[in-house]
Amino acid sequence: MPDTADLFGEAEAPRALTDRLFFGLFPDAATAQRIAALGEDLKRKHGMKSKVHAVDRLHVTLFHLGDFPGLPNDLVRKATAAAEGMKAEPFEVTFDHATSFAGRPKNRPFILKGSEAGLADLQAYRAAVGLALASQGVKTAGAFTPHVTLLYDDPIIEPDPIAPISWTVRELVLVRSLLGQGVHEHIGRWPLKP
Repeated sequence: MPDTADLFGEAEAPRALTDRLFFGLFPDAATAQRIAALGEDLKRKHGMKSKVHAVDRLHVTLFHLGDFPGLPNDLVRKATAAAEGMKAEPFEVTFDHATSFAGRPKNRPFILKGSEAGLADLQAYRAAVGLALASQGVKTAGAFTPHVTLLYDDPIIEPDPIAPISWTVRELVLVRSLLGQGVHEHIGRWPLKP
């Protein structure tokens, strides 16, 4: 019997999406503080009104695994198995300009982006994580534009060069985001090691 029908054949209301699951790469604390301070400066420079993300939420999303009505334990198990099998050296990432993602009529992500050269190791690592996820039966799709989201606001900001911000990626983090609450819970962390 379909799970959307009760014993009398009436459809249940769809459950609200409450949880987002993703793999992220987080800067060290000092770099996160620098990114947040830069976000505040850029916000003032470009006349944006929204709040810059909290320091502990600044990250690069490596893979968005989906939004769900509750924590998908089977997917957590598969993602954990994929991460536990990973071998990779720590690597550097560098972001050298701020810009808006267009494509939305309002509330656009205002982000840090980098050049291909500054993010080549990140692209290679993401490909390896994608293969590890596929080996566990986890499908991933969509284009990947490496970035750190600073805030969401309406103006379209053209690429604005910044003094490069770099950090060494030392761990892969599986994150449960509680949708609409601004809460990130780190449910798994795996140090990068050869």
